[in-house]
Amino acid sequence: MNTTGFSIACRTLRWIVVLFVSGISFAAAQSWPTQPIHMIAPVPAGGGVDMLARAIAQKLQIAYGVPVIVENKSGASALVGTDFVAKSPADGTTLLMGYSVLATNKFLLKSLPYDLDSDLVPVAYVGYIPLILVSAPSLEANSVQDLIALFKTNPDKYTYASGGAGAGAHLSAEMFKHMTGVSLLHVPYKGNAPALADLLGGHTSVMFDTITTSIPLVRTGKLKAFATTGPKRSPLAPDIPTMDEAGVKGFEMSAWYMIFAPKKTPPEVLQKLNQSINEVIRDPDMIKQLGEQGVVFTGGSLAQTQTFLDDEVHRWETIINAANIKAE
Repeated sequence: MNTTGFSIACRTLRWIVVLFVSGISFAAAQSWPTQPIHMIAPVPAGGGVDMLARAIAQKLQIAYGVPVIVENKSGASALVGTDFVAKSPADGTTLLMGYSVLATNKFLLKSLPYDLDSDLVPVAYVGYIPLILVSAPSLEANSVQDLIALFKTNPDKYTYASGGAGAGAHLSAEMFKHMTGVSLLHVPYKGNAPALADLLGGHTSVMFDTITTSIPLVRTGKLKAFATTGPKRSPLAPDIPTMDEAGVKGFEMSAWYMIFAPKKTPPEVLQKLNQSINEVIRDPDMIKQLGEQGVVFTGGSLAQTQTFLDDEVHRWETIINAANIKAE
């Protein structure tokens, strides 16, 4: 028997099979989607996450030629909607409009009905909205460095407000304490609105607030702004430095948005989704419409999205554990 010829024939057959299967996968990705896509927003209708989900869904519907339906499945700090997607078929027809709480829930809550690593895969890093550090005008400080000096001179005299334990304002302030060594007392409220009201009244010292809420109050002199928390200056407040520029090097804390899919979604489908979402967030209409709401679009490859998520999870694990923060 000619073993050399037989070996060559086997290798040739294997390559034919590989190319055939690859061709099927490529063809499937090219034809996908053929069914409606459901984008789950794990929040009530009307908020920032919901608004962003609907804007992206509308553009994807045009691009794919199939309905892209936004469904609100809110509750339990996004657990309800997230778990629904984690347990959905991994065929690319069910997506999650996730946000930064996904990186903190695993350290704030006692248990989760899903596992972020084994049940979900990040598809695209959509963008972020920075927070802004503000105070009542009467506070005797005009810069972040003034604040740090004031707080260090009078430990435990000053307070920071938040919309509740585990909220973005709470985590931002704890990161500020962690990175600067200042001592501040936490005053949690049931939501951002009452927290901001008491800050305006001078009952608390500082707050990390959403930039879209605070900037109008800063412009009318009702609040004093010190810095924003994004990696670069916000288009809504180009005159206000970032925390990094203000001297707290490496400080970054934004409300970010990321689309997820069930873990075993085919790689070809993930790649197509990633490419499509990146195209959507480069659309001038999207940039204008949502830029006015404070959204800064980012984008990036599948690998870059995974790296960003991994970095966020590690960062918040360190800060939450160091500060012993627990959600209410």
